[in-house]
Amino acid sequence: MDNQLELKKIVLENAVKYNGKADQKSVFAVILGQIPEYRTKIKELQEILPKMILEINNLNIDLQKEELLKLNPDFFNKTEEKKERNIFNFLNIKKDQKIISCFPPGPEKYFHIGHSKAIFLNYLLAEEYGGEFYLRFEDTNPKLVKPEFYEIMQEDISWLGITPKKVVYASDYIDLLKEMAIKLIKKDKAYVCFCDSETISKNREEKMCCSCRNNNIEENLKNFADMEKFPEGKATLRLKIDLSHKNTRMRDPSIFRVIDTEHPRIGNKHRNYPTYDFQNAVLDGYFNTTHRFRTVEFEMASELHHYIRKELGLFDTYTYEFARFNLKGMESSGRVIREKVNSGELIGWDDPSLPTLRALKRRGFTPDAIKQLVIESGITKNSGTEITWDTLIKYNKRVLNDSSKRYFFIKDPIEIEVINDPKQKYSLKIHPNLDLGIRNFISNGRYYLEKEDVDQFKENDLIRLMDNINFRYLKNNYEYVSTDYLDFKKENSQNKKIIHFLPADDSQLITVTIFTPDHKLIKGIAEKNIENLIIGDIIQFERFGFCRLDSITEENKNKVYNFWFTH
Repeated sequence: MDNQLELKKIVLENAVKYNGKADQKSVFAVILGQIPEYRTKIKELQEILPKMILEINNLNIDLQKEELLKLNPDFFNKTEEKKERNIFNFLNIKKDQKIISCFPPGPEKYFHIGHSKAIFLNYLLAEEYGGEFYLRFEDTNPKLVKPEFYEIMQEDISWLGITPKKVVYASDYIDLLKEMAIKLIKKDKAYVCFCDSETISKNREEKMCCSCRNNNIEENLKNFADMEKFPEGKATLRLKIDLSHKNTRMRDPSIFRVIDTEHPRIGNKHRNYPTYDFQNAVLDGYFNTTHRFRTVEFEMASELHHYIRKELGLFDTYTYEFARFNLKGMESSGRVIREKVNSGELIGWDDPSLPTLRALKRRGFTPDAIKQLVIESGITKNSGTEITWDTLIKYNKRVLNDSSKRYFFIKDPIEIEVINDPKQKYSLKIHPNLDLGIRNFISNGRYYLEKEDVDQFKENDLIRLMDNINFRYLKNNYEYVSTDYLDFKKENSQNKKIIHFLPADDSQLITVTIFTPDHKLIKGIAEKNIENLIIGDIIQFERFGFCRLDSITEENKNKVYNFWFTH
């Protein structure tokens, strides 16, 4: 296979793997690993690759699969072997059943790790069965809607690697929801109530009805038509179900109410808005949503939602309520976070100490790690999986260990000189297992080591600079021994150690800062090879940890690479 076809095969494999959209950065890494000659043709590759990726991403996924089948027929067999366990088997979905799933957030707050389970479960269900996944904004309470979250939420979902088939706004369907309400009134299944909220709550608790419940259909139709004219809080449309029902959500719940607040999307077009339960139940049925996963707090609402769809003759969505993630040691309260952001205690909703998706992304957690966590935690109604930072780190390390490039970073540098150092060129691998290229160093016999390491040297210690030289610490001097790792290995002594280093040569170094989750700023130096990184790259500074490149700034006409500590 010639190189052009090999390139196309790699791009197609990546596109099919990621739901029709190849990622240039990951494709680039695979190409350099699988086609070595391109390591010396980076510019040529940078010209060819974007055009090829654009062309392939413009194909629908079925055409992508057809093209890939011609170039690599074994790909699908291998994919089948590696396929993740199907956590949806308990649903007993038929092979030819069309699946439509949905995630319906209110555009009012930032997603955190706890929301990711519902997002992923609904999306993965549709993906597993070749169905469709919708994102539906539940925005029929203008008092709660914050317009910036329409975009913020779509960006977060896109970061997770999810592209909805449709994006729906409930506020666009208020006229439809009013038609459905009128249908219920005509069936004598709904009535306009003029009682205040305190009286309604008291009557529900005491299982009593008010006189409004006795109004006839014509009166209720007129009153509903006039609700737009009533002041807020003076009228509500309620379902006529059963005030003695054991499920309190079924005791004549409100389905429309007056809200005298301008809506960010539709302005003052309406004043009479549907309640969450009504619009949620109706729109699930209207869009023929087959399945929806949601957390256990919606369990009591489930009976009401099924009732509404049944009375309206709508498609009845199957809903499954699962135990939510319990966040331990993570601040997830929107009110508390907002206060800390406003006071300056947190730098924002993407502060590295937070479990918001924005913060996890900026800190260097990966969507694949979150996806693995969701799948392996399963779907159960029992008490939820406890999520701690250690839990997230465990899953993230799985992903990063396999893919992250390795570099050297020195904090608190101490300069030493190795006597009789051969002053050679040294090459270290960028990744211990993947063929991602090499990092070159030139030794001048002087090195920067971390103060913490130097302080622990003892007389006659044998020290190996990783993939470089061996030297011995004797009488406060550093004496060259050899370059051979076997010499180090054969040393029968506890007084030996392997440490990282940097050449004491400013032309091979670059200034680095690392911002930690506890808001400390660590300053140091790193190898100049990190200049090949781009913003957003997650790497491993060996013997330090994983870090994500957040920004590149300038200080005294020198570049400073600013990282966030991942873990």
